[in-house]
Amino acid sequence: MTESQAPAIQKRSALILYGSETGNAHEVAEELGVLAERLHFVTQVSEMNHVKPESLRSHNVIIFAISTTGQGDLPANARSFWRSLLLKKLPPTFLSGVNFVSFGLGDSSYPKFNWAARKLNKRLQQLGANEVYPCGEADQQHPEGLEGTFLPWMTDFRKFLLEAYPLPPGQDPIPDDAQLPPKWVLQPQIQDTSDQTEPTVPGAQESRTDSDASPGLTRLDHDLRPLPDTLAATLTGNKRVTPPKHWQDVRHVSLTVPDAVSYVPGDMLAITPKNFADDVEAMIKMMGWEEQADLPVSLVPRDSQQTVDEDHLPPIPGLEAYPKLTLRALLMDYLDIRAIPRRAFFSTIAHYTKDEMHKERLLEFTNPEFLDEFWDYTTRPRRSIIEVLYEFDSVKIPWQHAVSVFPVLRARQFSIASGGELKRTPEGGTKFELLIATVKYRTIIKRIREGVCTRYLSVLRPGSTLRVQLQRGGLNSSVGQLTGTTVLIGPGTGVAPLRSMLWEKAALVKEYKEQNQGAEPPIGPTILLYGGRNRTSDYFFEDEWQQLSDLIKLQVFTAFSRDQGQKVYVQDVIRQNLGLFYQYLHELSGTVYVCGSSGRMPQAVRESLTEAFQRGGPEGEISSREEAEEYLVGMEKIGRYKQETW
Repeated sequence: MTESQAPAIQKRSALILYGSETGNAHEVAEELGVLAERLHFVTQVSEMNHVKPESLRSHNVIIFAISTTGQGDLPANARSFWRSLLLKKLPPTFLSGVNFVSFGLGDSSYPKFNWAARKLNKRLQQLGANEVYPCGEADQQHPEGLEGTFLPWMTDFRKFLLEAYPLPPGQDPIPDDAQLPPKWVLQPQIQDTSDQTEPTVPGAQESRTDSDASPGLTRLDHDLRPLPDTLAATLTGNKRVTPPKHWQDVRHVSLTVPDAVSYVPGDMLAITPKNFADDVEAMIKMMGWEEQADLPVSLVPRDSQQTVDEDHLPPIPGLEAYPKLTLRALLMDYLDIRAIPRRAFFSTIAHYTKDEMHKERLLEFTNPEFLDEFWDYTTRPRRSIIEVLYEFDSVKIPWQHAVSVFPVLRARQFSIASGGELKRTPEGGTKFELLIATVKYRTIIKRIREGVCTRYLSVLRPGSTLRVQLQRGGLNSSVGQLTGTTVLIGPGTGVAPLRSMLWEKAALVKEYKEQNQGAEPPIGPTILLYGGRNRTSDYFFEDEWQQLSDLIKLQVFTAFSRDQGQKVYVQDVIRQNLGLFYQYLHELSGTVYVCGSSGRMPQAVRESLTEAFQRGGPEGEISSREEAEEYLVGMEKIGRYKQETW
């Protein structure tokens, strides 16, 4: 960075912007915010959509943390900011004087790995912004997860900041073991005795009963949280579709909203879970918060001079809408006490213990040199925050600091499984169907682990109401692709968005026939390639595939890995039918959709399709592996190869 580019040092402000789909980029942004604060920057952490590009100049340095979603897209909370950068009228000097650095979060099992960060970097520089430090790229597939790349990058970035923005003589960085004061705190709410009506309290709506009509579904809940951009949905069905003794509880969930809402195959519903009353009670007792738990509280800026405006939004939007909020309600409905803790959590709680051995051990987990140990303690056994606090029982967090210590419960995304005629209710409302695998397994330390959201949903009774957010997915199918030749590959619950697509296709056929006196529509054939463990246990929607075959040209292939001595997976079925897949994808210019687990499956499918292009066609058509790979890459570039994995 040249001297002329360096902004005035006395200002010393850092703006950290994030684009996050599942919360990972948000956590990275918060950690970068703490890093900058320890170097005496005035810091602000915000969603990208909350900021206008023209305001970037008023900070010394802008730090972006951004995830890639879908087919190389930016997350929803970054898209309006991104669109504002794409305006054609912007001159190439629009962001001159803006110094920025970025960190991308991606998954290398996707073809367009970390494209969001790369696109953003390129556009910022086109508009005259100056990239002052090389972009970092984390990979979800890294043996040590995102931390494996982020920690070394952040350590070097800290050195850069100290060199580029030196501290004045006599001032040192705030040490890592010194506590930074929380920006937001809880305080007792002043009670207005003039109004004796009992206001609605979040967390107070849950009732637990079991009934013959809904065996095993014990929780009736009405979600009154003012979650932004959500629809009020009623749970109309919550049926287990795997046998009772099967290792996995997979549920077919149905929700309705009274209004007509449009959605397309690949779109998702985001559901924000709640905690269970026994976990919340355990946390209250562990921390010694019994006296305060049910008294009204308010969330306020710690600095009374700080204004609550667009630049200083509270960590939980909408809380001010409740006339009475309690600590118990906050723990029940907003704070994720079952999350796997990040390094920053250990750094924070180390300040709340007087036990020197505990403190030393907690701070060890924050040391980048002990990343392996941190990984072995938290991520590998999936150890939760509540379990960490059980083990470090000397830690006593002041209730006023709860919001700054615990992460906020985040919405979990589920692909919508309904399409076509399944989307509408008889009354003219909208129906959403989901296929949800309950996350429950035994870890290496022999403890049962359950997913926060799927555990919440697995016991929810019909009649419960939820606040859900409809989110646009990344499959982005054009009508031409829907009506054209398609190959749908979806093991397990990956079949959900593909079912949506098939019902949508069936609706197009039906509509065409009605408008053209029963004539056959010009709609291409479809292959559905489904994978599971056992035909008898996890062949989801089997009865529907025959029904759909009567409406559209549909061939169904299955790969049940445990039904025979030798395991058979979806990629093996492709290899057994190289000529057919070559015909659909090369000769008929079909589109491939790969949905399901983001582990080895996507890469294995890619390999087998490459083989189909190389060996499935006439001799000499595609002669080498390089040509076959080139053809597949070409499909990706024009949107004929799409992947949605999780």
